[in-house]
Amino acid sequence: MSKDFFAHKAHIYEQSPDRVDNVTNIANTILDKTKLEPSMHLLDFGSGTGLLLERIAHHVRKITAVDISPSMNKQLAEKQGKLACELEVRELDLETQTMADRFDGIISSMTMHHVRDIGAMFRRFHELVKPGGFIAISDLDKEDGSFHTEDTGVFHFGFDREEIASAASQAGFENVEVVSASMIERETGDYAVFLLIASKR
Repeated sequence: MSKDFFAHKAHIYEQSPDRVDNVTNIANTILDKTKLEPSMHLLDFGSGTGLLLERIAHHVRKITAVDISPSMNKQLAEKQGKLACELEVRELDLETQTMADRFDGIISSMTMHHVRDIGAMFRRFHELVKPGGFIAISDLDKEDGSFHTEDTGVFHFGFDREEIASAASQAGFENVEVVSASMIERETGDYAVFLLIASKR
């Protein structure tokens, strides 16, 4: 995926109250369902402008932010030095590239529907998480396609909770749990958002 689908709106991405409220709800659910430690190094997959990670930053030592959008990464880089933890921003496509780093946990908000092969991505997550680490992955419940009004590289109209839980299990994760995290209300309908939590032995 080479096109920067967010180039035209990265600079206004955080001006949507619905988007900010949704990420706040997701962050609060992550904090409720995981045990974060001050020594932890997390990966934020599809970090965008950093809405999720800045709500998690004061609980951990470092967050490595990975996104394929140069415009989003530019917005996030401007927050460097202002966050409560160390931040590393990397322009990387985890669908086709990997990393040498290993992480205590992976967090992600509203990114998986942009991923073509969900099973392969969970296997990549399993490779990147240290033993004893976790994933906390949030996205839309299955929807009718009305959520996205423009082409931003969408491959899935949300996910069936049992199917995405199964994909995480098949990749080797254990203690897989999918819980409700948020609700996005729009003129086109109400869209439920889940959080998948799992651990690596």
